Amino acid sequence: MNWTIISTEEEYEAALERLEIIFDSKPVDSTFKEAELLTMLIENYELETELAFPDPDPIEVIKFKMEQNNMISKDFAKIVGGKSKASEILNKKRRLTLKMIRQINKLLGIPAVVLIGEYELVK
Repeated sequence: MNWTIISTEEEYEAALERLEIIFDSKPVDSTFKEAELLTMLIENYELETELAFPDPDPIEVIKFKMEQNNMISKDFAKIVGGKSKASEILNKKRRLTLKMIRQINKLLGIPAVVLIGEYELVK
């Protein structure tokens, strides 16, 4: 099949089905190139139709990383400069500052692009 820009849900589903068939088959040079093309077309369609994953909530990512590292609020407080700041941030009552973002990035390894993401403050 000759592939073009995916513009409908039906074309998207067909591309996904074909890609699955390719991955389940014995690889040859032509199917590798087709898989590469299909991947790009599928990603483009997902981005344009907002099927891609939404940006992660920075605070939820911090909480997840803390859980992974067996950290408690007290540990996070050392990173952001105090217990009250840590509590306010983790409860979404305060925004992260640039200095905090740099520290969290450095010490927890969370990409800065994630940390600068928007999130709703709780009032």
